[in-house]
Amino acid sequence: MNSSDAQMSAAELNHIRFSYDHGSTWALDDVSLTVYAGERLCLVGPNGSGKSTLARLIAGLTAPDAGAITLLGHTVYTSEAGPNAEEYRAARRGIGMVFQNPEDQIVTTVIEDDVAFGPENLGIPRTRIGERINASLEAVGLASHRDSDPTRMSGGQQQRATIAGMLAMNPAILVLDEPTAMLDETARAEVMNVLDALHARGTTIVHVTHHPQEAAHADRVVHMEHGRITEIAAQPQVQSNHANSCPDPAVAQELHAQENSTATTTAGSDSLPLLGSDADAARNDTAHNAASAPAIRVEHLSFRYGSGRTVIDNLSFAIPRGETVAVMGTNGSGKSTLAKLLCALGKPSAGSIEVAGVPLSLERGGKRKPRSANRKQLMQLRKRVGYVMQHPEHQLFADTVAEDIAYGPRNQGLTESEVQGRVHQALDMLRIAHLANRSPFDLSGGQQRLVAIAGVVACQPEVLIMDEPTASLDVHAKARIHELIRTLQRQGVTIFIITHDRAEAFALAQRVVRMPDAHETAVEEPPQGAGTSREINDASAGTAVPASPAATKAHQNRSFVQQLDPRVKMVGFLAAMFTMFAVSTPAQLALGIAVNLALIAAARINPVRLLSVIHPILALLALMSLANLIVVRTGTVLASFGPLLITSDGVLIAVLYACRFALVIILGAVFLNTTTPTAMTDAFEALLKPLSRVGVHTQEIALVMSLALRFIPTLTGETKSIVDAQAARGGSVETGSPMQRIKAMSAIIVPVFAGTLRHADNLSLALDARCYEEGIQRTHWRVFSPGWRDAIFAAVIIAYITAIIVL
Repeated sequence: MNSSDAQMSAAELNHIRFSYDHGSTWALDDVSLTVYAGERLCLVGPNGSGKSTLARLIAGLTAPDAGAITLLGHTVYTSEAGPNAEEYRAARRGIGMVFQNPEDQIVTTVIEDDVAFGPENLGIPRTRIGERINASLEAVGLASHRDSDPTRMSGGQQQRATIAGMLAMNPAILVLDEPTAMLDETARAEVMNVLDALHARGTTIVHVTHHPQEAAHADRVVHMEHGRITEIAAQPQVQSNHANSCPDPAVAQELHAQENSTATTTAGSDSLPLLGSDADAARNDTAHNAASAPAIRVEHLSFRYGSGRTVIDNLSFAIPRGETVAVMGTNGSGKSTLAKLLCALGKPSAGSIEVAGVPLSLERGGKRKPRSANRKQLMQLRKRVGYVMQHPEHQLFADTVAEDIAYGPRNQGLTESEVQGRVHQALDMLRIAHLANRSPFDLSGGQQRLVAIAGVVACQPEVLIMDEPTASLDVHAKARIHELIRTLQRQGVTIFIITHDRAEAFALAQRVVRMPDAHETAVEEPPQGAGTSREINDASAGTAVPASPAATKAHQNRSFVQQLDPRVKMVGFLAAMFTMFAVSTPAQLALGIAVNLALIAAARINPVRLLSVIHPILALLALMSLANLIVVRTGTVLASFGPLLITSDGVLIAVLYACRFALVIILGAVFLNTTTPTAMTDAFEALLKPLSRVGVHTQEIALVMSLALRFIPTLTGETKSIVDAQAARGGSVETGSPMQRIKAMSAIIVPVFAGTLRHADNLSLALDARCYEEGIQRTHWRVFSPGWRDAIFAAVIIAYITAIIVL
């Protein structure tokens, strides 16, 4: 920060008070802070101390209950006048905010469209939007990925993409709320390098973090506790003061470990032995020989997603009973996938797995898939293996903390007295007995994490698998979880922990290993259950400013159908699909099949891959055709089976109905897999635009459609994670009778609904941060212009419809 800049304030907050419960408690209480232009400020403190609330106030995303706020020279709030909407609107045009979870900020499925979203809302001319996209993506190192789908990128790339979206709006202030909380070391370094470069260019940065190493980059560090600022100082002074004054020895130890983690673990993650490698096995020989049977045994394990991408390839390792192994690795290397396979929450493509003496997967030789565990074996596994997944607090569902913790022990068939004993023991181990009768939804994020972990510990597992259990937690909550792990170690529990924190790994584990990469690309598989617009191949549409050579080459390699104007394509495909319902003769059916085959070829879609996507629907159509075959009794009788008659008309109708519905499904699949959600909604908005003249909010309808298409896969994946979490605690959703499974769904509905609300709330903040408002005059980055391909496509569709009418 330059001395001249220090005299200019970017944000001033005076005597701020803020409450989430109408004044019953105060998230911020008499907070005063000045953020100077060009400085880099870090907000640190325990979970629930008010850091994120203060960050949102600085970003202009919410108003306080009392005090005064001036942002970039705009007085946006005073106690006397309240919030000034016009001043807030003006101030937000110069402020950007990046949140912890990049998935909740990404609004489209093409990077350059996502980056363009903010400038479009600001009304920036299209030519200048192109310049801003190029400059922003270049600044974060994603210039060659402008046509990529950000929802399928690594966590570090996603966060850099969200920063690019903010940079394209040219903010004077950039506010970041724990942007590296879920990132690996490499991705964290990528984000920090971007922030260093922005700060050097004079951007004012306000950064919320739990990482002392990140706070070391700041000009000033603001420490918060209980909604108040307790200290403003240089980072080294704040660290030492709080470490020395901390009354809890465990917390002081964790602070000291974090401060010195850089010095004690100077080697990069690449220097760690690979899980299952010779170096890893050599370090494990003594312990392995001492044990009669390992707690975890994996042999030649491979896992491929439905798209064919291999994420785990021929992995073998063994973990002796009672050992703690920490696994590190890059985002997307397969760590979480491996954890789920060890808990029988997924099926490997090849290899054998045995955990706690229960065979989960047995190799059968040849090209056959491994044999999976049966219901009895799964029930045994749930009693012996505990699973703490990422953000376990998102799976809480019961009315009280005690009831939520009791869920797992009850599923084990224990008596009520045994269940209560387990609950009290888990509460004591996590030191949260005082929360037993509280609603888990009224607790802070850190407290919810402890409750969720207590629910797993109450099952008293022999093997505990933890996926980043301390991510985004403050040092106090982290120290409590570390204390729990050490207690379980003394009890002989085998612990498999995934972490991005090197200090944590070396402090807790006997072995620290790195997950081997089965691929070089950083693009990840979408959540299970996602599978419309990106299942078969990637696509984008519209006219764009020329980008990097790599992006230009990717653009040129798109298929004929991908390059169609989405408006022409949408109308043409809909017309062809509706025409299929008029097919009633074999000649018409043959023509329809020919058109479908031609479109599949023009779209460059692998027919086998296409079939793998739509085969469940085709199976349903086969059952429907069988019903038609039996029901229709007109025509010549071809065969009879008692009262059942097979007639010529029945065969014709069965084949005709099944084929034309199948052709409609195929056309829809080709359209979805050659058109991005962004292109679909842009086309939809353009086609509906005439209705705006009669008061229809076409722009808002198109945005809602775009967000729905964007977030359906996210919500589907989260629902799958919640089902997995409940199954891992012995829920009947996995192994119970049909009625038990239906009843078990009650444990899923609440967290799914809460997750939907959480995503909606985060999305609303992200839209505010990017200056979207109802009714604003937006410019458009994508300008569609029909060309010769569209003329050919339209002619083919018209000729097809004409032929159907004539035949």
